[in-house]
Amino acid sequence: MSFGERIRGRRIELDIGLNDFADRIGCSPAYWSRIERDKEKPPRDELIERAAAILGLTLDELFIRAERLPPDMQRELGRVVIAYRRFRAVGQR
Repeated sequence: MSFGERIRGRRIELDIGLNDFADRIGCSPAYWSRIERDKEKPPRDELIERAAAILGLTLDELFIRAERLPPDMQRELGRVVIAYRRFRAVGQR
């Protein structure tokens, strides 16, 4: 399931209208509709964070669906890479 599909599904599940949701996160309904239909790439980090809070979803889930690292991991990219490499090495034994 894509980022847009997950967001749209959860928004509909919670009975939040598109216009209301877009207003609450601070963007136009047309832009957000394109995101939900996968006509646009996932939005900037701040909008993903607001969407997660409104929809009761975890940041990690949404950033994974957006195919990028959460902001805290972006700041620690070197450590993330090292930890990943160690994890992969242990798993290959």
